Amino acid sequence: METLQFDGIPEFTLAAQLRSFTAAALQLGVTSSAVGKSVTRLEKRLGIKLLHRTTRKLSLTNEGEVYLASCLRIMEELRGVEGSFLNGVAEPKGRLRIDLPAAFGRRHIAPMLIALTRQYSQLDLTLTFGERTVDMINEGIDLAVRIGDLKDDPELVARRLGEQHLVICAAPAYLSQCPPILHPSDLLERDCVIAWRKGLRIAWLLRNGKGGIERQEVRVRHEFGDGEMMLRATLEGCGLCQLPTWLVAEHLSSGALVTVLDSYAGATMPIHAIWPQTRYIQPKVRVVVDALLKMAEEQAALFGAMSDTEHTFSHSPEPPIDAP
Repeated sequence: METLQFDGIPEFTLAAQLRSFTAAALQLGVTSSAVGKSVTRLEKRLGIKLLHRTTRKLSLTNEGEVYLASCLRIMEELRGVEGSFLNGVAEPKGRLRIDLPAAFGRRHIAPMLIALTRQYSQLDLTLTFGERTVDMINEGIDLAVRIGDLKDDPELVARRLGEQHLVICAAPAYLSQCPPILHPSDLLERDCVIAWRKGLRIAWLLRNGKGGIERQEVRVRHEFGDGEMMLRATLEGCGLCQLPTWLVAEHLSSGALVTVLDSYAGATMPIHAIWPQTRYIQPKVRVVVDALLKMAEEQAALFGAMSDTEHTFSHSPEPPIDAP
């Protein structure tokens, strides 16, 4: 059986990060030409070009970016294992890159994660927010929280946190200016505020008479790539919007928003924590997953029903139709 070779990987990762063979050579205690030759041998063995070389600097090729992310992830995992052996305790440490849904992540998940870093002083965070489907492996994302159905992918693991419930609502000022909304088809004749989703058919999730979920097309007035802006536009009377209850609960209680089509509402979307499949889950990932599970259990109104199932699944969840 052919063995995996690691020759050239330390030189490549350091040169790629420093953008210089000379700078990498200084840290490694070798010559610049030695670093360059090691990287060239690595490229030849892989059969791909990893770095663009100029007289001024180095830059990664597309393949180089993917390979660098994989190398850094593996090296970080090895350091975590070694640290647990040396210390006898698997202390979460190192940088953890987490991708979160925009509004839900900013409002609820990020504050918990920041508080967690005060408990674990060696845990560093890189947080990104968005609704786009990300390639966790190639983009070097350690953990993500996703709202929406997931496809199967053996390279990733999912842990269900709960679900969000959707309602259709509008400001009383808007509703007073249009005929009553009695049937889902009325949404084709009203102003609707939606979440921007590239390449997706504009539809909301509604329950039918048999208890199933159907997609209802709507007439689009405004599109926003952020749940908070969708909420603000709805509060300002710009039209109808399908939003999760955690985002609109206080405004429904105050009367600033009113629900419509209640007999058709009630669709739900699962909330998952997802991370790359590995035989050894790093302490920094495990501590955040545990914190998310605890948060979901303690905040039932926010996360809804809990599930303890853990399984493999897709890194490409089906995006929400129209929820932040």
